[in-house]
Amino acid sequence: MKYVPDATADRHFEADNTVDRVGVDGLLSELDEYAVEQALQLKEKGDGTDEITVLTVGPEQASDAIRKALQMGADKGVHVVDDAIAGSDSLATSLVLAEAIKKIDHDFVVCGMASTDGAMSVVPAMLAERLGVPQVTFGSQIEMQGKEIRIRRDGDAATEVIGATAPFVLSVTDQSGEARYPSFKGIMAAKKKPVETWSLADLGVEAEKVGLSASWTQVEDTAARPPRSQGEIVTDEDGSGATALAGFLASKKFI
Repeated sequence: MKYVPDATADRHFEADNTVDRVGVDGLLSELDEYAVEQALQLKEKGDGTDEITVLTVGPEQASDAIRKALQMGADKGVHVVDDAIAGSDSLATSLVLAEAIKKIDHDFVVCGMASTDGAMSVVPAMLAERLGVPQVTFGSQIEMQGKEIRIRRDGDAATEVIGATAPFVLSVTDQSGEARYPSFKGIMAAKKKPVETWSLADLGVEAEKVGLSASWTQVEDTAARPPRSQGEIVTDEDGSGATALAGFLASKKFI
């Protein structure tokens, strides 16, 4: 799961054109809430021995995202924190995530379809490649049968049903099922759930392989959104307002 800047907050970039993730309000990416929800549903349909570990990579504040998932019902969390990770692109981020996942005893990995800040939808596939397991992505309907999973993937022109046997990497869409709200009981229980904090050294990842300098993609320049201009008021004094409005819309190629 990913800790992302709040879309309703005042977001901005650092001097190196990376997103400021420390000086702004953040939260668990909404699209990752669907992944947590599907993991919870799979656990509830299991034999009672399943355990959900939530993993995030981010600054100190990213612990808020872990706390939200624990309140929803996850069992424990792992937070990878290291200043050297700042500025990492998807390739570098997937490396850190993959090495962390290898340290966690797991049957399969569940991801959201994309992050709400980057919206690239590539990390699940990268994770599957780094872990050497099948990728079962963009699932809008998920069904688990033992260690075998089947998903429905809805495309523009067709719907596919695909399956895989664990271990695998699964990503789910926002059509997979509404994420639950944490209950009061879940909020209180989350305070006692364990959260481990790891650094790059704990993962055996060299700092030179992550961060802005090691990333294959970089943002070269950013510009602030221009202020909203004054709107045009159409005055209807002699019944010509409709004609004036139609002319204005036509000049802007709206009609």
